[in-house]
Amino acid sequence: MYHLRNIICGLLLLSCLSRSFAQDLDVSSPDEQLVVKLSLDRGRLYYHVFLQGKEMLEKSPLGLRGSQVDLSSSLRLIEKKSGRIDETYTEPKIKTSTVRYQANELVCKFENQNKNQLEVVFRVSNNNIAFRYHVPQTGEAANFIIEEELSGYKFPLVSTTFLTPQASPMIGWMKTKPSYEEEYVADQPLGVPSKYGVGYTFPSLFHVGDRGWVLLSETGVNSLYCGSKLSEGTKDGLYKIAFPEAGENNGIGRANPTIALPGYTPWRTLTVGSNLKPVVETTISFDVVEPLYKPSKSYSYGRSTWSWLLWQDGSINFDDQKKYIDLSAALGYEFVLVDNWWDTRIGREKIEQLAAYAKDKGVGLLLWYNSNGFWSDAPQGPKNKMNTAIARKPEMAWMQRIGIKGIKVDFFGGDKQETLKLYEDILSDANDYGLAVIFHGSTLPRGWERMYPNFVGSEAVLASENLIFTQHANDTEAFNASLHPFIRNSVASMDFGPVLLNKRHNRENNGGTTRKTTETFQLATAILFQTPVQNFGITPNNLVEMPAYVIDFMKKVPTTWDETVFIDGYPGKYCVLARRHENTWYIAGINAEEKPKTLRVSLPMLSGKEVMLYSDNQGREPQRTSVGLKKNKTLTLSLLPGGGNIIVGE
Repeated sequence: MYHLRNIICGLLLLSCLSRSFAQDLDVSSPDEQLVVKLSLDRGRLYYHVFLQGKEMLEKSPLGLRGSQVDLSSSLRLIEKKSGRIDETYTEPKIKTSTVRYQANELVCKFENQNKNQLEVVFRVSNNNIAFRYHVPQTGEAANFIIEEELSGYKFPLVSTTFLTPQASPMIGWMKTKPSYEEEYVADQPLGVPSKYGVGYTFPSLFHVGDRGWVLLSETGVNSLYCGSKLSEGTKDGLYKIAFPEAGENNGIGRANPTIALPGYTPWRTLTVGSNLKPVVETTISFDVVEPLYKPSKSYSYGRSTWSWLLWQDGSINFDDQKKYIDLSAALGYEFVLVDNWWDTRIGREKIEQLAAYAKDKGVGLLLWYNSNGFWSDAPQGPKNKMNTAIARKPEMAWMQRIGIKGIKVDFFGGDKQETLKLYEDILSDANDYGLAVIFHGSTLPRGWERMYPNFVGSEAVLASENLIFTQHANDTEAFNASLHPFIRNSVASMDFGPVLLNKRHNRENNGGTTRKTTETFQLATAILFQTPVQNFGITPNNLVEMPAYVIDFMKKVPTTWDETVFIDGYPGKYCVLARRHENTWYIAGINAEEKPKTLRVSLPMLSGKEVMLYSDNQGREPQRTSVGLKKNKTLTLSLLPGGGNIIVGE
């Protein structure tokens, strides 16, 4: 009887301890509005997310499963610890140059029946959650081949989605996909199959009925892991982390990642808000990562022109590139981008002459490269100069010698760990030679602006070149533009190539596809789209065809921002966004709907000030007026379909 009583007491004590652990496995934001609750159910780990007491994510799975070790089942809690994070950092390449990151952290260590361990790290800041896994080394095995990450997101059935599909491997032009250039579908029900059946790209936006919004993404991805995506969703609202497809990058490399032990996975991020303001203003992609190396020099950013966008391949010759250098000089721009085929159509000797000519004009040269070794059929040169260190280093040394400021590297087509290593190797080598880097035909940057000091931005979007390729892209331009501040551009710099002032998209401005948006809309995208080096679609004829104040605006518009503030909007319909550069505020508004829109917006940062308002007249032509903003801090904006407004003031 005594022995039985001891057993019963022990079971009761274990039950109490389990309940105590369960109650304590919570972590909240500093303002206590956002709460994450962890729980164990029959040895499996789950989490819930609540905002202001409302359930934003239902019971969602956590865990890792390896080829030899299962860290997703038969788990028991063996240790937990909590902490606080309060740090301030500066990063001129993102939407807000100085950020104070305050968060509460919960680290829980679990163990399976074989004594293998898994640590789960949650950091919760106001409106943001970041979590990742740490796998300690518990035996001889010094690496962990991850077959599956069980991390999931179970959305309430009231939710709708704003997603873009991941493309199947080796499809598209010259087998260059996936390249994050698919179209979004707005306000779609949960669980609708994606276009290609292989899931969705990050970032991914969900509207949780009248409760609010959740933006999903990941950050801290480098050569030690693969880029992940979101799986196909179930009808009951569950989406999970999924790894790349085996066929990406021509089948080269393993699709699932392997980490050294002890090792970390990348951060999974969630931005959670009762409205869209936290989604647009979030900096979580940069808050939880650190620089991976020191800059070899102080990198500069700014504006660039490039002939290829509207003048296409025929402009890659010495004389046309001089015209664009002259254009950048006339606008006071810092750069000109020389696009594909320059190695054969201009030649290295002439490129050296162009670099010297540009330097005399106060303009820096950027050069395009094909990343390719053997993973697509894209023919453009220079090829086989960026895919190996032996080829890269002498190429970069030559560029450093002649004064090239940076490179644009294109056509990657995959998210495997092998491919992420190529991105990182290019960045690291380029830093050694003082070169800034833009990626095109590429994956989403995942914290790279802070991780890599010479990283500028990536395309990873259905960008402006499509306006030249198809009329459909022009017909849907306003819709797509009104999505990006809420989704793609919210988590990373976006090399879109905005501001096409030609009414017709060809060299002579008299043929090809037709622009449907207004000139003021185009100007607004210079503010709406964020990346520290903007490759604008300005052409030489714009200097004489556009009103002087339009060109004057483009001469002054900055590309780096000290502050970003969401004013109003709904993804796919309209957006009003404010950005501050030093003491000057730029507020951009665009309308993607078919009817005119009148908005009363609150602008406390310009209360009582005289501001310059750029808008559209009824003939859809640009106009500029001076407006006094009253002490009530509000202003009425009138936006035509496919039109825009810009307010500039100090």
